[in-house]
Amino acid sequence: MYIWYKLLTYLFYPFAPIYLYFRILKKKEDPLRYKEKLSIINIPREEGFVVWLHFASVGEAISTFPLIENLLNNKKIDKILLTSITLSSSEVLKKKFAKNLKIIHQFLPFDIPIVVNKFLNHWKPNLSIFIDSEIWPNLILEINERKIPLLLINARITKKSFKRWKLLKNFAKKIFQNFDLCVASNKESEHFLKFLGAKNIKNYGNLKFAGAVENLNNFLNPLFLNKVENRKIWCAASTHSNEEILCGKVHLKIKKKHNNVLTIIIPRHINRTKKICTELLSLNLKVVFYSQFDQVDKNTDIIIVDSYGESSKFYNISKYVFVGKSLIQSLINDGGQNPIEAAKYGCKIFHGPHVSNFAETYEYLHALNVTKEISNIDELSLSLVEGFEGEKSKNGEISTKIQKYGQNILNNLVMELKKYI
Repeated sequence: MYIWYKLLTYLFYPFAPIYLYFRILKKKEDPLRYKEKLSIINIPREEGFVVWLHFASVGEAISTFPLIENLLNNKKIDKILLTSITLSSSEVLKKKFAKNLKIIHQFLPFDIPIVVNKFLNHWKPNLSIFIDSEIWPNLILEINERKIPLLLINARITKKSFKRWKLLKNFAKKIFQNFDLCVASNKESEHFLKFLGAKNIKNYGNLKFAGAVENLNNFLNPLFLNKVENRKIWCAASTHSNEEILCGKVHLKIKKKHNNVLTIIIPRHINRTKKICTELLSLNLKVVFYSQFDQVDKNTDIIIVDSYGESSKFYNISKYVFVGKSLIQSLINDGGQNPIEAAKYGCKIFHGPHVSNFAETYEYLHALNVTKEISNIDELSLSLVEGFEGEKSKNGEISTKIQKYGQNILNNLVMELKKYI
């Protein structure tokens, strides 16, 4: 099977520049840096110990911030190379680490042997760390060939991806046995990794629980805070197609009881914001993009967050959060988005029945009475109305407990990494 995969990647190689060109036209690639995906690299590899972390997109990138900050304090590490795939992840990383000279960001090259070899020849990482579910066969086998330690951290194998790997069991074992250490994010992934041939598997919990909670009011514009300080605020976060229109209808139901309600929608993909706005305007709602918050007034119904990496700022001013990709069943992907960040800020979390992607996380949070499952918009609006009428303060005790739990996960992970540095 691997021979066929390798052959297909070679066949794709001549068309890679054309593929990137069309992605640039769709604004899915950086027009100045797209060549990095072909391993055309302009940054020199300096002397010293280089740790390389790779993640796919925004959520995985943000989850590693506590780990990266810990590695930055390690004097044995000279450079930290971060690679990602999506344009949005590069924007988040730039915002977070642009001023740190110890960190370099590159886009991950295509998983084509020629391109992969150029990348590894240039950077020569001393330690490679893949995050979540990033599995690239050519790259993994070449890393192993060069005897570079390779770790899979916060590993997450969903039921859907496991079923696919199971059909290719021998191919899977050829790939997964190359990881020197796999730290699973949950028990299910731990079980799947064993079946797929991974060795040296540990499970300390989901890294996304780690990281201190900040007073992010300092990062929201004071003029904006003044405009919304007396409003009853709830967030709809990581929403997907068709969920935003439902949230608009929920807003209208709440408004019958609480006229000063403000709904903040944080879509999973901000390229959909204009379409979302059009849908909500059809309900005769007053909609404002956060990037134009100067237009917010007492009559504003919905604020659409149209930039990445902003979620925690709004969790900080909201007591209630609906986490998306959970109310409408997807035929393509498993259900649910990660509720951990909102929980860390002491928010009460509402979600639909489709949360198989994060079943274990929701189970833990449900035991703490942080989450509540709703099956339709009537239940969601009723729950929010009850919450607003109760006007309880945020649950600081639960937030502290979650943070301690996350810190323990991070400490265990750092101890594992020290063995390879």
